[in-house]
Amino acid sequence: MSQQKENFKREIGIRPLTLAIINSTIGTGIFVLPAIIAQSLGAASIIAYLVCGLLISLIALCYAEVGSKTEVSGGTYEYIEAAFGPFAGFIANNIYWFGACITADAAFINALADTLKYFFPFLSDELYRVIFFIIIFGGLTLLNIRSVKYGVRFMEIATVAKLFPLMFLVFAGVNFISTDNLKWTFTPSFHDISSASLILFFAFMGMEVPLSNGGEIKNPKRTVPVSILISIVLVLILYIALQMITQGVLGNTIAAHKDAPLAAVANVIVGKAGMTIVLITTAVSMLGIFSGDILCIPRILFAGARDGIMPKVLAKVHPKYFTPYVAIAAYAFLGFLMATFGGFTQLVILSSASLLLIYLGIVLATLKLRKTSQQNNQKTFRVPGGPIIPLLAIAVSIWLLSSLSKAEFIGIAIFIAGLSVVYFFIDMMKRKKVSSKI
Repeated sequence: MSQQKENFKREIGIRPLTLAIINSTIGTGIFVLPAIIAQSLGAASIIAYLVCGLLISLIALCYAEVGSKTEVSGGTYEYIEAAFGPFAGFIANNIYWFGACITADAAFINALADTLKYFFPFLSDELYRVIFFIIIFGGLTLLNIRSVKYGVRFMEIATVAKLFPLMFLVFAGVNFISTDNLKWTFTPSFHDISSASLILFFAFMGMEVPLSNGGEIKNPKRTVPVSILISIVLVLILYIALQMITQGVLGNTIAAHKDAPLAAVANVIVGKAGMTIVLITTAVSMLGIFSGDILCIPRILFAGARDGIMPKVLAKVHPKYFTPYVAIAAYAFLGFLMATFGGFTQLVILSSASLLLIYLGIVLATLKLRKTSQQNNQKTFRVPGGPIIPLLAIAVSIWLLSSLSKAEFIGIAIFIAGLSVVYFFIDMMKRKKVSSKI
């Protein structure tokens, strides 16, 4: 893998990377999904969480292996480019940062504005909504340009602020559980389990985002695998606990609270004040995810520019703050445009489909890079069991991709075809430039 000098400071250790992964994974989904999953599986919902925990663990192990092999920025792009070359890297780079990340951030910021309308009704007005977007995008852009340390610190605060109310619901909610609500009244079919697991799987996505800061991670050979494994275990435990509390407290009434089941649980425990706290927590969760993305994803644009597949200006590092300030500003500006003009549902569909393709590419890269590290005698983290776990992860990724509709498949295919044309045009121009100098 590339070991180019990037002039970044290595400020990210195990604790901040673990918190960053937790922050990126725990999003708005967990505030809604417990009711949706319970409607399908009832008290047997825990099965879907165990299935998803297994699936995301397979992919996480692959990320831990490839992530321990690099000390430069780029994350997902860097891994795929190192395994399959510049064309695959170019496709992965653009699918990931644009197809998966910017669209998701734009959707989250729209959802954040919708949540805050409960407290600030004026956000229903389009003008005030745009001003709100400018404040959020602009503020976090300046914060992350000034220092990666400031960006990490803000992300840590947002993560802790999000986790405490969720943990409170778990510990306080135990006293309000009715054991009758946790009894299985039917045995779900395999189809029911697979369908519910497919929906729930999206709540586990996002652990790959902080790995984009490879050039700022201390001792990545140890920090990356340890942080990934700790965060996935903690997220799974919290998710299962929240599902059990929600099912145990609300029981058959859970369907009546499908838009905000955790807020309904808080209302039972401590009244309207609890519901308000959970709504605030939901807003903090969305803001935390976005702050984590604007800290990490611009490094992918930087890495692409560094390697010559993106405009060179994106590779500029601020002489005082040592951050890729042009890439950060460009990412935030495009996110602002998509948040202003895009619809929530369309953005989520594009983001999810794009990320599934990236996961498949990462698992394939794990197998390819394993051969390279053997040839170079590199001593890095390696997933036990030979090819078994990567092959299982490939099967999982294909299974998830098979759930996409025909229209979604066509949309992704057109996007990739367009990127391919752009890549070969850029490559042709480079060749002409080289030949003209000979």
